[in-house]
Amino acid sequence: MSILRTLKVDKTWTLFLDRDGVINLHYPKDYVKTWDEFFFLEGAIDAIVRLSQVFGKVIVVTNQQGVAKGKMTEDTLRNIHLNMLSEIEAAGGRIDSIYAATVMADNDTEGIRKPRIGMALQAQQDFPEIDFAKALIVGDSISDMQFGRNAGMYTAMITDKEHSDAVESLLVDYKLTRLSELS
Repeated sequence: MSILRTLKVDKTWTLFLDRDGVINLHYPKDYVKTWDEFFFLEGAIDAIVRLSQVFGKVIVVTNQQGVAKGKMTEDTLRNIHLNMLSEIEAAGGRIDSIYAATVMADNDTEGIRKPRIGMALQAQQDFPEIDFAKALIVGDSISDMQFGRNAGMYTAMITDKEHSDAVESLLVDYKLTRLSELS
């Protein structure tokens, strides 16, 4: 049975998506610094098109401390996101909002960066209909899963590992190898 049917997902649900490693290619120990470095993962756009028809809200939450490190500017990050949205919308998909934590982990005094839930709370403030008990986060890292747990969401981790360690077992409700498996 599919995850969406198991959870009885409908338009009252919210899908939270991490960006790097879920929607686009993730560069380990580096950042997507320009639109030219942004590559959608196989099937990601089609998955977002289908998922945006099922979920009431689709929200991207992404840690982007490359801005604070001077690897890119806020304007460059905004350009990357505008281009990403444009391609998704051209295919018939929808992302309702993007929240990016651009501060360094050591300077996150407001609790914005995942695994803290500042971006989730901001989304809920912007969209009061968001109910975290009816939300699913799809990410590719433990901090994404901690973010989901900390906010009271269901969690789905994109991973190629077959076996979970103890931490993953506590944090991960569902495992996927790519976003398209969810839709």
